[in-house]
Amino acid sequence: MKYFKRFVIPVLLLLAGIFLKYFLKEFDFLKEEFINSFTRVGSILLIVSLSWAAIVFIRIAKLIFLENYDVSVEDNLRSRKFQTQFNILERILVFLIVLISIGLILMLFDEVKRIGVSLFASAGIAGVIIGLAAQRVIGAVLAGIQIAITQPIRLDDVVIIEGEWGRIEEITLTYVVVNIWDKRRLVVPSTYFFEKPFQNWTRTTSEILGTVFIYTDYHVSFEALREELTRLLKSTPLWDGKVNVLQVTDAKERSIEIRALMSAKDSGTAWDLRVFVRENLIEFLQKNYPESLPKTRVFIEGEGKMFKNEGSQVDVSNKKE
Repeated sequence: MKYFKRFVIPVLLLLAGIFLKYFLKEFDFLKEEFINSFTRVGSILLIVSLSWAAIVFIRIAKLIFLENYDVSVEDNLRSRKFQTQFNILERILVFLIVLISIGLILMLFDEVKRIGVSLFASAGIAGVIIGLAAQRVIGAVLAGIQIAITQPIRLDDVVIIEGEWGRIEEITLTYVVVNIWDKRRLVVPSTYFFEKPFQNWTRTTSEILGTVFIYTDYHVSFEALREELTRLLKSTPLWDGKVNVLQVTDAKERSIEIRALMSAKDSGTAWDLRVFVRENLIEFLQKNYPESLPKTRVFIEGEGKMFKNEGSQVDVSNKKE
């Protein structure tokens, strides 16, 4: 019942159009020029009401179909797929209905009708001119249709675009709106997603791996860090219980690079999990292994000798230690 309220105005316009076009001429006291004018108004109302009703029907059909596909659930890949397709399909159909309606209304006027016939006679030349003038717009529209079919992105996808992390908030025929993590909106043309590389973190699944890098001195206990990482992950609901790895990924001349790898159900949770693990691992090292924090080594060989400081040599002759 809630959807039928949307048809009230189109139905009223339809009844008014029928009355003006077919029944008003039965009144003999009206002049013919008034009848012709009201008849034309009735035709316009008929076109507008039918177009309005068609648009309302398309939007209601979309809402009813998408009621079974909630994007707020965790495993929402199928829901986001249909949301993206139907939103773009709705915009295409509404655009076509409005375009056809405007054309039909203009054709009710004799002056425009004559121009229209001339344009149709030279449709080939006009098509070439319009195509050259609106090449970018047409390309963006075609890109929007291609997004709906191939779906390199979907609504609520997590993407990295131009170095910005955000979620796909809106997809139209000509542009895409990305909701950046700090509430800014990045608007990019639809063609961007077929011309430039970008990262889609939720292309096939919302699950994602998170990494935390810790830099320590060579005097560090890897087993103690592994045990602490496991304890931290088990203590938080942010971890999905699948990936728990700690590895030495690089050994440099002054420090060791240690990577903690963990998994989460989605990118937002993975970010919070990485922050949690990074803070607590650093605090663990500060309290239990302060000697394992990165150091700058200075070796003093004796009076009149040289000492080394990060690869440089300084004369300390006649200087006290």
